[in-house]
Amino acid sequence: MSDPPALAERALPLFPADEAPATPLPPGRLPSYIADHRKRLRARFLDGGAEALPDYELLELILFRALPRHDVKPLAHQLLGAFGDFNHVLSAPEHRLAEIRGVGAAVIAELKIVEAAAHRLARSRVLQRPVLSSWGALIAYCHTTMAHRETERFRVLFLDRKNILIADEEQARGTVDHVPVYPREVIKRALEISASALILVHNHPSGDPTPSEADIAMTRQIQEAAEVMGITLHDHLIIGKSRELSFRSDGYL
Repeated sequence: MSDPPALAERALPLFPADEAPATPLPPGRLPSYIADHRKRLRARFLDGGAEALPDYELLELILFRALPRHDVKPLAHQLLGAFGDFNHVLSAPEHRLAEIRGVGAAVIAELKIVEAAAHRLARSRVLQRPVLSSWGALIAYCHTTMAHRETERFRVLFLDRKNILIADEEQARGTVDHVPVYPREVIKRALEISASALILVHNHPSGDPTPSEADIAMTRQIQEAAEVMGITLHDHLIIGKSRELSFRSDGYL
């Protein structure tokens, strides 16, 4: 069955047309080699899922909607060349994406919609659930949201008495190797929402999750302040590119 005419390739009306590296195709029907390529990619994705496609083809599927009248394969390769892999393309800051020739508002919007959907799906698997019995889902969520960030970010997972996650909040953003954390603000927020326990999470953009002396000192300060208020610090997770470190498992807590 052929794709419905016009519906699948209709341009998004909310964004201006982007400048693409290649010359835009003339008005009218898409050339058969492009139309057939898009049809084949969609069929392979539906039949085999994301695992059936390399990163550049998965990116092409996203770019089809943003650039309906362009051959998007060159741009997909250009994005991967600039950022490394599919995950880094999705999580790249908007200002860095905009530096790539051919990337405009529509392309950025499509990429960020997919990124937001991935974060929301991962978050739904841990929010309002017992964290300690769904640890794998929690680790997956932390990697999805933090592993590919270019600067350090610090977040706190707040748990109730049954260790159910009641809030997940980013507390601070920093530089490539430092994020300012204020233990008093962490404990203050825990008291505001009646949290009984905490899990601290931050990322290391370098990819190496080994804690620094500052990480260890900050964790101890929060642990001491939490104990005074009757709040348990379950763990501090440092998220690297491909692995994480648990303060509890590695003996820092």
